[in-house]
Amino acid sequence: MARSVLFAIGLMLCSPILMLCSPIVGSTQISPYAGFEQREIKTLALDEVSGYLAGEGMGFALAAELNSYPGPKHVMEIAHRLDLNEKQLKASQRIFDRMHSKAVEIGTQVVEKEQELDRIFAQETVTETNLKRVVKDIADIKGELRYVHLRAHLEMRSILSPEQIQTYNSLRGYGLGEHGRYHHTE
Repeated sequence: MARSVLFAIGLMLCSPILMLCSPIVGSTQISPYAGFEQREIKTLALDEVSGYLAGEGMGFALAAELNSYPGPKHVMEIAHRLDLNEKQLKASQRIFDRMHSKAVEIGTQVVEKEQELDRIFAQETVTETNLKRVVKDIADIKGELRYVHLRAHLEMRSILSPEQIQTYNSLRGYGLGEHGRYHHTE
């Protein structure tokens, strides 16, 4: 009880000082975007640019990955621990190669459209019409990229056994949860 009373008294004594200082602190508030204006493409960090250009997953397939639809890249990384047979290895490589090739192509388009978006603002040529077109293009391209990654996970699921999927999930650190069902469609 005595502690809480001392705390309340201390708070009352410090409050006027804090109130005097708050306008000073508030006026120098730094934006969380400070430094972004130095980026080549203001809307993308360097790791995002390199991820798009390299055809990386970048979380586009989380709906699949976290619901027991393994990704081809990760399956191949742990193929020996999944005990994949030769047919499964070849199929995994084909799925990955197709996905990766398309993801690099589409990822490059994302970067180009983000550059265009940045450019129309930087050059002050942005209009309602070109803004809407570029934003829609970016959304469509990112949707296509997501589809490419998700489709690869769907294809992988069909070539793995339920036991391999369970092992994959375990090795990747995923629990089963309520949606953790294993289906084999081959």
